[in-house]
Amino acid sequence: MYVKEINDVKEVLSRLKDGGIVSEWALPYENLLTRLTAAIFFVTPAGKEDAMEHIVADLESFDNFSYRVNHERKLSDLRFRVTFSAEEKEKNDKASMETTTTN
Repeated sequence: MYVKEINDVKEVLSRLKDGGIVSEWALPYENLLTRLTAAIFFVTPAGKEDAMEHIVADLESFDNFSYRVNHERKLSDLRFRVTFSAEEKEKNDKASMETTTTN
């Protein structure tokens, strides 16, 4: 299915992979998605120390971009889970704040 916003994110991730910033990325169940807010991308940065900073910089222009470590590993074994929904962003921001205050 063609969803412009999803294809835009895929283009960014492909460019980052070609540039050696992303080692691997995946979008499970892509053929079922009808909007970016329902998409869950998975990303593993390349070995470069600042790779995740580059990924964030290129994706933060998309509405409700957020990410977290992929602890669940149900849909993918890649390192980070990347989403574009308000609910996920709120959850990820809250979890990030809790981690920051406990460290």
